[in-house]
Amino acid sequence: MSDSATPIFDGHNDTLLRLDMARRADKPISFLEGDKSLHIDYPKALEGALAGGLFAMFVPPPQKPGQPMDFSQMQKELDQAYALDLTLAMMAGAFRLARQSKAQVQICRSSLEIKMAMEDGAIALMLHIEGAEAIDADFNALEVLYAAGLRSLGPVWSRSNIFGHGVPFDFPGSPDCGPGLTDLGMELIRQCNQLGILVDLSHMNEQGFWDVHRITSKPLVATHSNVHALCPSRRNLTDDQLAAIAETEGLVGLNYAVGFLRKDGDKFNQDVSIDCMVDHIAYLLDFLGEDGVALGSDFDGATIPSAISNVAGNQALLAQMRARDFGEELIEKVAYKNWIGMLEKTGI
Repeated sequence: MSDSATPIFDGHNDTLLRLDMARRADKPISFLEGDKSLHIDYPKALEGALAGGLFAMFVPPPQKPGQPMDFSQMQKELDQAYALDLTLAMMAGAFRLARQSKAQVQICRSSLEIKMAMEDGAIALMLHIEGAEAIDADFNALEVLYAAGLRSLGPVWSRSNIFGHGVPFDFPGSPDCGPGLTDLGMELIRQCNQLGILVDLSHMNEQGFWDVHRITSKPLVATHSNVHALCPSRRNLTDDQLAAIAETEGLVGLNYAVGFLRKDGDKFNQDVSIDCMVDHIAYLLDFLGEDGVALGSDFDGATIPSAISNVAGNQALLAQMRARDFGEELIEKVAYKNWIGMLEKTGI
């Protein structure tokens, strides 16, 4: 990593899932040594100046080890015991990785620990759950997972669970689809507020979004979402939602997934310019201000623009922001400072 490179804090990636899937297929891959199949590994992270991020634990539907994900099954509700088992496996994998790294990767439970890891030149790994299927109705698992290090949680992925209803990936479409949070979902938000767990709205439908807006005591955050006016995917945020996030002094992390960037919504066409990504950043900045925009790549969980390719390409995004006269202070905020500031505001 160049001494002059701007650090990056990534609000969302699925690298822990990729590592666990390889382990369960009995074909383990090494984060520390690097693997060409990963968007994020240690060598690429050094090249791209990755300082840390929210590392997601997403639970796919049951499948045979080594088999590709069956996307036709992705919308089905999951059994809580199954989801908890896989979540614990991914969390254990993160702890093993940190131990094997000899402090090159550090599990962080607070914004202060992230700052300390950055000073040490380590990757600051903060644990996030994407879809709360692992949490039981009595919130016993939430207490234990929080004690183990969980600091960020998306109540739903793009499917239903006991807490609410996720927004599907349809294109084009409106996020205003279906009911919002259940009574248990509203209690989950209160529990997260009390514990100091960031609530992620990225996969929530519009009714659920407004339910959270009504009851939360914290800023609204979407860790990896883009602009509906520029790409009318159901997964992206409308101007009304962006205005509400701004009202709470919240934050949105730019999602690199091509299907949420392209005007035509093509989920697999990697021909997306970095300028298109910066267009989304500029739009978000107009609504949210310089403290309300960050990065949430979705590395290892989505199809990424070929101009970025993997975490080593992050500096190219910042270079294009410089070319468009964003200014170094603003670039540093978007790159990492805003995430740390938001975690502080959330009580983490």
